[in-house]
Amino acid sequence: MNEVLLKNPARNKTDERPSWDDYFLEIAAVVAKRSTCLRRQVGAVIVRDRQIISTGYNGAPTGIRHCAEVGCLRERLHVPSGERHELCRGLHAEQNAIIQAALHGVSTKGGTLYCTNHPCSICAKMLINAGIVRIVVNGDYHDQLSEEMLAEAKIEVLRK
Repeated sequence: MNEVLLKNPARNKTDERPSWDDYFLEIAAVVAKRSTCLRRQVGAVIVRDRQIISTGYNGAPTGIRHCAEVGCLRERLHVPSGERHELCRGLHAEQNAIIQAALHGVSTKGGTLYCTNHPCSICAKMLINAGIVRIVVNGDYHDQLSEEMLAEAKIEVLRK
């Protein structure tokens, strides 16, 4: 039986398997589907030793009404993307991933963050202090200050 499986070319195609980075980015994209943000759905996954230790998506804190229910203040005020984060009732996906790890007593030190967007400067500061050593992102969000701080902290950032 094993000999038959080994000779089956369809079962031996390793080139069709996603890389670890692509695998975890795809999971982050699924996590983003839980987002309740009206402007941008973002998902984050923190991984250490190829094991998921935490996930997060952007949305309101636990027990607080979501933007999907009450509307978006930043949208009503015509605040451009990347500005006035304090006016948003939601947390970012990266923040929620760090908080979930802390809530469950799991260290993020030495971890890799997979995210559907590049972290903003606020999240970058949190990721630096959380001990994240590598960030893999896709998406089009750019934050110059975030990029500068992550480079200064010597955190590897890979855009897919």
